[in-house]
Amino acid sequence: MLNKKTGNMRKKILILGATGFIGRNVAEYFAGMQDVEVCGTYYKSAPLEHPQIQMIQADLRSSAEVDNAIKGMDVVIQAAAVTSGAKDIVTNPVVHIADNAVMNSLIFRSAFDHATAHVVFFSCSVLYHSSDTPLRETDFDANREMYPSYFGGAWNKVYFEKMCEFYARLGRNKYTVLRHSNIYGPYDKYDLDKSHVFGATVTKVMTAKEGDKIRVWGTGDEERDLLYASDLTRCVDLAISKQEKPFALYNAGYGRSISVKDLVSKIIELSGKELVSEHDLSKPSIRTKVCLDCTKAKEELGWAPRVSLDDGIRKTLAWYKENMLAKGRQL
Repeated sequence: MLNKKTGNMRKKILILGATGFIGRNVAEYFAGMQDVEVCGTYYKSAPLEHPQIQMIQADLRSSAEVDNAIKGMDVVIQAAAVTSGAKDIVTNPVVHIADNAVMNSLIFRSAFDHATAHVVFFSCSVLYHSSDTPLRETDFDANREMYPSYFGGAWNKVYFEKMCEFYARLGRNKYTVLRHSNIYGPYDKYDLDKSHVFGATVTKVMTAKEGDKIRVWGTGDEERDLLYASDLTRCVDLAISKQEKPFALYNAGYGRSISVKDLVSKIIELSGKELVSEHDLSKPSIRTKVCLDCTKAKEELGWAPRVSLDDGIRKTLAWYKENMLAKGRQL
């Protein structure tokens, strides 16, 4: 793909939020390719030290800094977001709203102004209602009340999905929306307060001593669809190379759900440690069941998850041991 602005035959891909969990996995995936030039943004965190990734410092709440990052890019992958775990979602839900709304508004406008060829936006499965059967993209019902703890964040995602469609209809850019399930793997937030259930559980298990008790928030009956990070990055790649329509929305999930209590048991088992789980009913939990039907992505992109949950857990535990325990640090 020729970059018309520079005459360079290498496609320029910008990953916004490249130091975050999803952004870092995406940036490192594309950095391994010969036909792309990879750039990434960072703000307060330290920039990535990778020879194939050019880092740009940017406050994505600033119009001028967003424009500076996006100009000259062929593809923009919007992985920048304010995120956290169940604690903030339940007790401080406003933390996810204002900054995310400002960032996405400026990014989409700038991509339009600079005629960026393709924009990829990460939505989320939180906008789906709880269901005992896998959900397709068309199963989202805007007339149903959102789950209370997800209300603000879910409607924020819905709005920007529609803004992707709006800009795509103007005929200057191509947009992909990926409604992904719970992502896990390398570079996740392994913080007991800010991470999602997978990252928090891995930290608890890997730092526990033999015979310790692992505390599970709530009853553990809620069920989650868990997708390994490399499967999501491959979906991004396929969308960029194969999407034909100006706008497309795809589910990206494992296609099966697992309860939190069973997930904790599985992580303990695969760690090889002798640990016991106990439930803290005073802690918040979000009692929903969601798994995604990804037939559309399979039919249009040829995508399906490759990493089983057991293999993904093993890979994650090995990564944590090498990159966290061995270095005595937290991300």
